[in-house]
Amino acid sequence: MVPAESEINRILNTLNQSSTLVNHLGLSDSITLEGLLNLVVNSVVCIVPGSCAVLFLYDATRESFLPASRAAAGERLMISDPNQDLPRPQGLGWRAVNRQRRVLLEEEPDLNLPVHRQREGATTAAAFPLIVARRVVGVLYVYLYEPRSFTPMEIFALENFTNQAAMAVYHARQVERAREAIWRRDEELVRLRRAGMLISSRPRLEDTLDTILRMALEVTNAEYGSFRLVDASGDYLLPSVVIGKSIHGQKAEKLPVDTGSVTGWVALHRQPLCIPDVREEPWAKMYSPLDPGLEIRSELAVPLISASGRVEGVLNLESPIPGAFSEEDSHLVQALANQAVIAIQEVRLLDALQELTEKLLTEPCQIVLHHLVAKACHLLNAATAAIWLLEGDDLRLVAALEGHQHAEVLPLNNSLIGRAVLHREVVISTNLPEEAWFFRPELARQQGWQRALVMPLVGRREAARALGAFAVYSTQRDPGHFIESDWDKKVLTILARYAVLAIESAERQAAIRAAHERQMLSETFAALGDVAANLLHQMNNKLGVIPVKIETLQEKSRATLEEDVYLARNLEEIKETTRNALNALQESLILLHPIQPSPVSILACVQGALRSTSIPEGIEVTLVNLEQLPWVIASEPNLRLVFQNLIENACEVLEGQGKIEIAGRAEGDWVEVKVSDNGPGIPSDIQDRLFELHFSSRKPSHIGFGLWWVKTLMTRLGGSVKVRSHPARGTSFYLRLPVAPESKGGNNESV
Repeated sequence: MVPAESEINRILNTLNQSSTLVNHLGLSDSITLEGLLNLVVNSVVCIVPGSCAVLFLYDATRESFLPASRAAAGERLMISDPNQDLPRPQGLGWRAVNRQRRVLLEEEPDLNLPVHRQREGATTAAAFPLIVARRVVGVLYVYLYEPRSFTPMEIFALENFTNQAAMAVYHARQVERAREAIWRRDEELVRLRRAGMLISSRPRLEDTLDTILRMALEVTNAEYGSFRLVDASGDYLLPSVVIGKSIHGQKAEKLPVDTGSVTGWVALHRQPLCIPDVREEPWAKMYSPLDPGLEIRSELAVPLISASGRVEGVLNLESPIPGAFSEEDSHLVQALANQAVIAIQEVRLLDALQELTEKLLTEPCQIVLHHLVAKACHLLNAATAAIWLLEGDDLRLVAALEGHQHAEVLPLNNSLIGRAVLHREVVISTNLPEEAWFFRPELARQQGWQRALVMPLVGRREAARALGAFAVYSTQRDPGHFIESDWDKKVLTILARYAVLAIESAERQAAIRAAHERQMLSETFAALGDVAANLLHQMNNKLGVIPVKIETLQEKSRATLEEDVYLARNLEEIKETTRNALNALQESLILLHPIQPSPVSILACVQGALRSTSIPEGIEVTLVNLEQLPWVIASEPNLRLVFQNLIENACEVLEGQGKIEIAGRAEGDWVEVKVSDNGPGIPSDIQDRLFELHFSSRKPSHIGFGLWWVKTLMTRLGGSVKVRSHPARGTSFYLRLPVAPESKGGNNESV
């Protein structure tokens, strides 16, 4: 039957209006998906009079209808239970999905109308799939309540309308998903902000991890979860926080970092795992339950990886529902895991700094430095660490992690460590065995070092060079690249600052002790000066008359003495010996008098000491840079005596053959003079006792009076002396004296 022109016009007009409205709303972000579905079914009722329209959305990924999406219009009876209207297996809707075309009931002899539709009075039905890019996004059911079939025009109109509605529904679903993703992202950001605030507000790491774990459980709907942290050895995962119902069994079990368990696999391979069903292989053999009594089906495990690349632990979530975790859940849990890593690092750093602060107040500098290198390795996942301090043009190793070899002395101008000291900036190397500036590449290959991060030790005072350097090394076996991390630079900067505090504190304490010692020496020598003056006066009174009386005897007994040559010679010797003793006593006691410091030339004092010392022919003495030094505040006789003692000691240990070098350099308000020899050196266990009054490193009868005088005179002059010795390189004494004020602007000529 050919449809009347009025029917065609009505259908086309209704179709045009409905399609325009559906498409307009489908492309609008303001319409909800539910509203669009209701609009579609109401439009169908207008296109086909006497009909009822029902629409279900379809999930092609899961191959299932979405019952909650049901929309209907034109129903004759109220459906008490919406589940009774769900698409029947192998019904019209499923056939439309499988065939991807419309299905008419009258063309399917093996199908009947559902019972509840028959009670409503429906006579026939049709199902139209909503298809976009060959994917079914929904199915439209149309039930007819008139004793007739669908006209060709109605079928044509419905097919065209469903094509247009499919695009609108697809777009609306994308908008809904985008809204859900934005909402989820907003929720994620809120949780991450909360986690970030927890890092600074929780005093205990366990409290922070507990809260982060609860967030992860909440956002993923997981029922069980745990944080397992890697132990100090790096070989085991220890439970830190565990949350879940009825967990009693293996809560405290430690798991090895290997492929024997899911969390061990994640820690070993450093990548997350989302397991839909732990009963499937290969996970069934690897799954280690939090409690043997739990029925767990799905698991999500994420590694905790620090900025330096070290695995800190694993965040693990579990659920009794198969496939409970999605890829979005994995991304969110990884973000929470990053917050947990930050918390772990911050707490470890704070704990380390608290411990270091206590040691700074109670322990000697050397112990603090050794503790710092150990903490650097622990916090930065480094294989080893070392601290060097600047001494002249060399860098001396003062602290290093045990179990690794380091160069004990490095040149300042031709080494990687020296570059950090000279330029006062961080130095990085990614290939130590091939590093041109690394002083001993064979040592790097031997120890397996691959990368280095070197931090200068910059003191408070302005200086062209740093005090030294703090270096950490990683090996090829280390999984992390700590030199690429700003966190590691930050941590090493803080630790280097603590090293500077320890060094400067030791220097201040040494200065206080030196000032106290100078005060004590000043008071002692002031008292001794008074005693010396009185003693010299008494000796002059008592012994000074001897030469006078002998001269009187010589005058009165000239004839007798001419006859007795022996008597004459002995009287003359007594007279001369007495005079020499008085002169020697007077010269020695002068050293006890108060020192009157004045500007003094280092070169003049050294040259005077050399003239007063008998240098064996086999010993070569070299002076380096002394003429360029500014004058210092000292006493020329006393400073000359200091150099004379050191030169005589060097000549004695060289036993007539060797080299002595006296070199100087100016640094700020101080001048340092190094007196070195290439002799056999001094054992390290007695170096600290060299300046004691009655100690000697040589034969037992030697009282060591010279070096005690050296330290005493340097202290009275406001300076200091220290010794460094090595069996293969001889001994060096370092003298430090303050620069004369008038010499700070430029150098003075030597006298």
